[in-house]
Amino acid sequence: MVDSARITQFKALKGQRKIVCLTAYSAPMAHALDAHCDLLLVGDSVAMVLYGMDTTQGADFDMMIRHGQAVMRRRQNALVIIDLPAGSYENSPQQALASARRVLDETGADGVKLEGGSDIAGHVALLAESGIAVLAHIGLLPQHVSSKSGFRITGRTAEEAAQLAADASALSQAGVFGVVMEGIIEPVAASIAANCSVPTIGIGASPACDGQILVTDDILGLYDAFTPKFVEKFADLQNDIGVAAAAFHKAVVSGTFPQKQHLFWPKK
Repeated sequence: MVDSARITQFKALKGQRKIVCLTAYSAPMAHALDAHCDLLLVGDSVAMVLYGMDTTQGADFDMMIRHGQAVMRRRQNALVIIDLPAGSYENSPQQALASARRVLDETGADGVKLEGGSDIAGHVALLAESGIAVLAHIGLLPQHVSSKSGFRITGRTAEEAAQLAADASALSQAGVFGVVMEGIIEPVAASIAANCSVPTIGIGASPACDGQILVTDDILGLYDAFTPKFVEKFADLQNDIGVAAAAFHKAVVSGTFPQKQHLFWPKK
């Protein structure tokens, strides 16, 4: 069941200060990020970032649950939300409820995230009525694209803008505690954020959103397959890892590692 106090605290940040969210897939990363984030998302992006898949659709229950368990082992303060994998909730509200219960029962996380708009408002309503916290995800929906080339920015037409606004409204009324808005052109995203009753979290959307989220491996420079336009790299750890590996290679080949202090000796 949802920790209502934790969700309430998160929602109360709307209008008080910007909300900080990042992805986490492992216990060490959760430990490193926890003190700096309001929300940690165990995203299905793990399929691409850690497993080298072309899309998020390869994530399944076992993958999401194991990574969710790992994050929960080191979480202290941040809200932890887990993506329901593609195909596990779309068919009916009852399917969504069963899937959400399984994920939360096996991880102890605070809630789940679903991709979709007005079409899944009934799913959200049932989850909310059952005491499950739901984070919505509208705009660009990674679970619905067949390849990286299918990622398309939304909100460019009046029809798309109207649908996105309707989606945010329907999901808010259905009981979500927040809405992730991905890949939505700035004026449309800003308008939705201004009119949404729950916190909006942008990713390739607008600074007017109540908060922002990025994939942690993107901001650390660890994911090298491609870099979305909306990503800012705050470190270049891929290069740092290469430098460290090269130094290790040199030390091993030259015989300067290991040295006496690295070895175990018989007791005198």
